[in-house]
Order: sequence, then structure tokens, then C-alpha cells
Amino acid sequence: MLNSMAHRDFETALDRHADWGLKHLDLKGGILGEDVVSLSSEQATQAKDMIESRGLSVYCMSTTLFDEFVEVGEDAFVVNHLDLVDRAIENANILQPHFVRLLAAKTRRRSEIVDSVSYLEKELGWLLGLYREAIEKISDAGFRVTIENECHDCLFANTGEIRGFFDRLDCGEKVSLTWDVQNLWQMGIFPTLAVYEDLKPWISYYHVKGGMAESTGGSLKWRSSLEDASWPVEQITRRVIEDGVSPVICLNGSHGERKADYDYENVTERDLMYMKRIWEGCS
Repeated sequence: MLNSMAHRDFETALDRHADWGLKHLDLKGGILGEDVVSLSSEQATQAKDMIESRGLSVYCMSTTLFDEFVEVGEDAFVVNHLDLVDRAIENANILQPHFVRLLAAKTRRRSEIVDSVSYLEKELGWLLGLYREAIEKISDAGFRVTIENECHDCLFANTGEIRGFFDRLDCGEKVSLTWDVQNLWQMGIFPTLAVYEDLKPWISYYHVKGGMAESTGGSLKWRSSLEDASWPVEQITRRVIEDGVSPVICLNGSHGERKADYDYENVTERDLMYMKRIWEGCS
């Protein structure tokens, strides 16, 4: 799970991960007061020592690189994102993650764009080039790259756009998809086995959140535990485990409004226990 889900204090979060019997961390922010890229080398080394002393390891180094509206232009992407890749690699060399995460970029024109792949090809040819350069740098340093779909204004609003992006990126096994199930739901695609099968060739990392809709197959309305979610959590998760697509599954906190009279106590622990039951049922 994301390190900050266990606790906002980094050391306390690590202790809870260990107490819960977890082995892997998804490291993003709230790390000695910094995010995973802005950590100094000394802080990254301190974090690594704290992690390893508890028998934990970093599975994913979740940067926010490329989390930007494409309309700011190429120069801004270079300065704000590509130029930070070397710093991310320096920290990856210390933290030794399995994955380094980039984010799918955003567009202010999302409501009017039917197909973001066509938009990329016609007006944003530079963006794929910057992604390729970042991926090559990270791969040359010995790490795999994963790109995660986001929940607002994202270039990844459906499975066709995701497939089209990766096809045109053409970086082979150097890069794969982190499928955040709820994020894609928020972009308009309700989670089903068919969605999973459509994305399976690109998925290497599976992010799960709860969430409830007002009607069957409807849009996300309320935050909830995974066990109470409106989408078929157990059905899809079992398939992911059986297919060996994501050897490590990441828990995230649910988005959505708070639902009146819903029990939000200990949701993180409840989600963890629920996922453990599913995992053990597939053993």
C-alpha cells in the first residue's frame, strides 16, 4: 500500500506495515517531510535504512513526474518533469525499487476530446518523445517503468486510449501500465472483467480502491471499503492473481463523498484483511 495510508508519520507507517505482515512499500510522499524525488541522497539513505531494518523493501517509487496539463507545452514539461528524471534515478539507485512510476499526463480539453491518441498525434508529437526519453533513462539505470492512469482530465479515459498510447510509445518491456481501477472508473469506465481483459497485456501493477455508486454500473459517488465496493473487486482481483499479472497489489484510499451513516472506522485495516482473504483463497 502507499506508505502514507498506514500513517502520516513515516516511521510510524513503517512500523504498521511490519506489524501487518506486509513486505513491500509503495513509496510516494510524506517521507521525512519530502516526496520520493525531492529527497536528498542523505534522506533517501536514511529512509532506506529505516525500511530495511523492518524487513521491508520498496516495490514502487511513485513519482508524480508527467502529472501536468499538456497545454503548458513542451518546454514546461522538460523543466518540470524530464529534467527531474536524473534526480529520481539517483534516489532509485539508493532505494532500489522494482518499479519507478510516471503518471499519465492531463489535458484541459478532456471534455471536448473524443480520442486523446489522435490529439497526441496531431498536436502533441513531442509528448511521446519526452516519455520515451524518460523511460530510456530509467531503463538504462536498471529499473522498470510503470505509467499510472489518473482520475481527473487524464489522457487515459478508456481502454482504447490506453492501448493506443502504449502502442505508439513503442518501448516494449521497458514500460507497463499501473491500472488504478477506481481512477479509470472516475474517468468514465466502470470496472469489469472485460475492462481488465482489454488492458491485461499492458498491466504489471494493480491498484485497488473501494467506492460505491448510486446505481448498478453507475459513476462513483461515495468512498467505501473494498468489501462494500460497487465494482466486482473479488472477481477481478482473483483473475489478476490467477493470471500472475501483478505479483504485488497496491491498496489505495477510496475517493468519493462521505456517505451518511457509513462506518469509516479502520477502513485501511479492513481492506487489507479483505485482500488477504482473496489472496489466500487463490493459493
